[in-house]
Amino acid sequence: MDTRIAAYAVVVAEHEGRPSMLLAHWNELGRSGWTLPGGGIDPGEDPADAAVREVREETGYEAELEGLLGIDSVVVSPERRLQTGRGPLHALRIVYRARVVGGELRDEVGGTTDTAAWVPLDTVDTLDRVELLDIGRRFAGLL
Repeated sequence: MDTRIAAYAVVVAEHEGRPSMLLAHWNELGRSGWTLPGGGIDPGEDPADAAVREVREETGYEAELEGLLGIDSVVVSPERRLQTGRGPLHALRIVYRARVVGGELRDEVGGTTDTAAWVPLDTVDTLDRVELLDIGRRFAGLL
């Protein structure tokens, strides 16, 4: 069984006069959906530092973490994995609350996300989204 540890951020703020959530559109190997900004932790990297780095890489914003919201643990069966011919994957997803402290919104270049956007909270349910987005919303008390 492979293990992947990743860190993500729930960022909610007023945007264009509406409470909105900062999201990234994941698009990899024929699968896609809106998700929380975040991703894999580099070897030796602190999870909090990884969350801040991933927000910067995927959205262009500098983030400051406000606290740990929760840790999600899921086992992905071999047939649901992106890479074929591999065994199950144990994914640990560490989710923080964060706020934007600088930078400008931009899309990631050359990564696994192709768009970054502020999405009004009252429209998130209408999006094609990955399960992690709803897990993060639940951790943050938004569901």
